[in-house]
Amino acid sequence: MTEIRVGLLGLGTIGTGVARILIEQQVLISRRLGKQVRLVAAADRDLSRDRGLDFTGVRLTDDANDIVTADDIDLVVELIGGYEPARTFVSTALEHGKHVVTANKALVAKHGEELFPLAAEKCVAIGFEAAVGGGIPCLKALREGCAANAVESVYGILNGTCNFILTKMENEGADYADVLKEAQELGYAEADPTFDVEGIDTSHKLSILAAMAFGSKIRFDEVFTEGISKITADDIESAAELGYRIKLLGIAKPHGTDGNVERVEMRVHPTLVPANSQMAQVSDSYNAVQVSGDFVEHTMYFGRGAGERPTASAVVADIMDIARVVPDGVKHLAPPMGFVESERRDLETLPVADIECEYYLRLMVQDQPGVIASVTSILADHRISLEAMSQKERSEANSVPVIMLTHETSEGNLQAAISRIIGLQAVEEDVLILRKESAVA
Repeated sequence: MTEIRVGLLGLGTIGTGVARILIEQQVLISRRLGKQVRLVAAADRDLSRDRGLDFTGVRLTDDANDIVTADDIDLVVELIGGYEPARTFVSTALEHGKHVVTANKALVAKHGEELFPLAAEKCVAIGFEAAVGGGIPCLKALREGCAANAVESVYGILNGTCNFILTKMENEGADYADVLKEAQELGYAEADPTFDVEGIDTSHKLSILAAMAFGSKIRFDEVFTEGISKITADDIESAAELGYRIKLLGIAKPHGTDGNVERVEMRVHPTLVPANSQMAQVSDSYNAVQVSGDFVEHTMYFGRGAGERPTASAVVADIMDIARVVPDGVKHLAPPMGFVESERRDLETLPVADIECEYYLRLMVQDQPGVIASVTSILADHRISLEAMSQKERSEANSVPVIMLTHETSEGNLQAAISRIIGLQAVEEDVLILRKESAVA
């Protein structure tokens, strides 16, 4: 029986889960593949910790270079995370002709464009299903299941920490700071939560999804990104009154003429979605990805987006996909980004000012005659019409929260109007702008 020998970098939460599957599910994996997948070696800086596994027959080391250059390893699994030294280890493994599987979305988003050609040059595979959506097979569905479609849009709740916080704020009417503290105590949020709550993690994942959907290069640095830290319990309540829920969404859409994609829209921000939509029902730490195509229409992929078991499941699924074609060659696998490398295009990112959608505005204004008329007059000057407006109770400082829901306009047009509105003496500068998406399923 053919044997695929695996080396593992990182025995943290996910790495331990991968080791557990490879050790405990070895018989099942062999039955599915007709081949044996064996964990040969694992590297971690701390080898003293009891991980509840029997590593008999597995070479343990604290030096990752022992694995990425070893002659007795066919496939390297990188679960260190971050940019470096992960990039160096993965590059070295590929240079040595080893297949690579990673769950590292930051690595793929930032350095994928240098790693994919290297893998192709060395005739080895690189798998990264676990980098987006944890245990949800959304990349495989987009790359293979929807391959016959011109993708029309991608929407995703891609960060479990943010979704947990927004769900708790909605269900309990709690403030952001209090729920964030609870999320940290429960282990959903890091001590420094910036990567999650400011949307960076979601932007990594969206840039990968967008490139795969539209055959473009990955452009993580050009994703418009806003986080959830400015959302209040009052905003969530106001959105509910208008028939919406607030979710941190990653959104990608193609723009062009005659069916040719010329520019790609990529944005991550808190978004109002219809309360009766499927996306609005995704709660707690769950993730969901909606892919819409010209033939398949709307498809939705839902599940645990993080955690030891779901993410490890996706990692091992990639290992098994690669194992199926060994030793016949990776030419039998779908291209890693869903398009033949020579056909992937360096498409322009749609400028933020050209984004068009509907908006939720929260303004704090002095409770005096004529203020609302002045605000709506400025909006009218910029041809921005209102779908709904409500005025909340006066605060102790004699300021009044005013909520406005606009019809569709461009980001540039709205920002021009807001710059004039905050120039009014009776309007405070702290204006919250949220975007609304009604096309989610």
